[in-house]
Amino acid sequence: MSEPALHILQVSTHDIAGGAEKIAWDLYTSYRAYGHHSWLTVGIKKSRNSDVFSIQSRFNKIFRLVPASIRNFPHASGVTKLVDFLTNPDRIDAYLKGYEDFDHPGTWKLLDLTPEPPDILHCHNLHGGYFDLRALPHLSHQVPTVLTLHDAWLLSGHCAHSFGCERWKTGCGDCPALSIYPAIRKDATAYNWQRKAEIYRMSRLYVVTPCRWLMDKVEESMLKPGIVASGVIPNGVDLGIFHPADRAEARRELGLPHGAKVLLFAANGIRKNIWKDYRTLQSTLEMIAKTGTKVLCIALGEAAPPERISNIEIRFIPYQKDPRKVACYYQAADLYLHPARADTFPNTVLEALACGTPVVASAVGGIPEQIVEGRTGFLVPVGDARAMAGRVLELLEDEELRQRMGWEAAEDAARRFGLERMAREYLAFYRTILK
Repeated sequence: MSEPALHILQVSTHDIAGGAEKIAWDLYTSYRAYGHHSWLTVGIKKSRNSDVFSIQSRFNKIFRLVPASIRNFPHASGVTKLVDFLTNPDRIDAYLKGYEDFDHPGTWKLLDLTPEPPDILHCHNLHGGYFDLRALPHLSHQVPTVLTLHDAWLLSGHCAHSFGCERWKTGCGDCPALSIYPAIRKDATAYNWQRKAEIYRMSRLYVVTPCRWLMDKVEESMLKPGIVASGVIPNGVDLGIFHPADRAEARRELGLPHGAKVLLFAANGIRKNIWKDYRTLQSTLEMIAKTGTKVLCIALGEAAPPERISNIEIRFIPYQKDPRKVACYYQAADLYLHPARADTFPNTVLEALACGTPVVASAVGGIPEQIVEGRTGFLVPVGDARAMAGRVLELLEDEELRQRMGWEAAEDAARRFGLERMAREYLAFYRTILK
């Protein structure tokens, strides 16, 4: 006898975006394909899907007044958020005091949005100015509540990644970097940390992380007392889209030179992204240029004029909405580079591996759990441009090694990082919770 279909409500910042939002969307569509009742509720809705709901808020009421023709403009939601903020005295007061933004009363009515009561409430990133964390005790006592952490914000007094600071283990305060996203104006990190700790103590939470690295942090944090059960479920990518393909054909489609040595780096807002390490990428290319090696580096995720480093071109390509076009860039590249200062379990690394493109990446966060050292790519110390350049040159000069790594990368990604595998593991986790 088959098990009954589940009613699953997920919570995410946006419905259409990259990173953590892409994971939530892919799970939402996968569950529907498997015959489950699947809904998604978001801070900002961009699709017209009737099973995607907006969390009721002043922001969404204002945003709905914006003509549909300009809602997807790059700064439309930012301007709307500013209007919402400036007309809400309580939020202004909290901002001036350095308190994290929890003033979103629509959160308490999440379970009323779906046509049928959900069996599972599954929350993804809860920062981003749309969710009232104080509602977690209420929600988690109404329905089993799963939290998937995509960064470490739930564990700290304000930051999504703490870099080398470990004050999140003991209560924050005296924060060395208030500007780290999500930034706060004054140092209320000790208050924010204590408020989160109290919320978790009153909650019943099922916590998932995409890597062991982040789960180890969870187990040392103030989140642990609120956890009923936990598990590690690696992110997955759609192997029907991200898979090996003919490199020459991919280059023809993208208008890239057939015989060039092509490197790829992908990130949102590449040059100013505080988690990524564009400076190390530049230094890496400078060292490669000194050897006389001619390289074309594609920087996918930002519109900007090209840069030149001696005989090396950095060509910027704006963010691409079509995942098949994104896959084409991976398929066209000889290598994927991922210099990062902080990261959890980046989808870009998984996408590159699935396309059979070897990866050279910083050994930070959960990235060492994605790459099989020496077989699907190479790991280098954070900020070590010399080591990254050495590995890149090694792979560019040894075509046999590069091809062998590409084959192993695709095989390993198909085995460990497929979207269907991720969806099945989450569904099994839900069933365990409900039993």
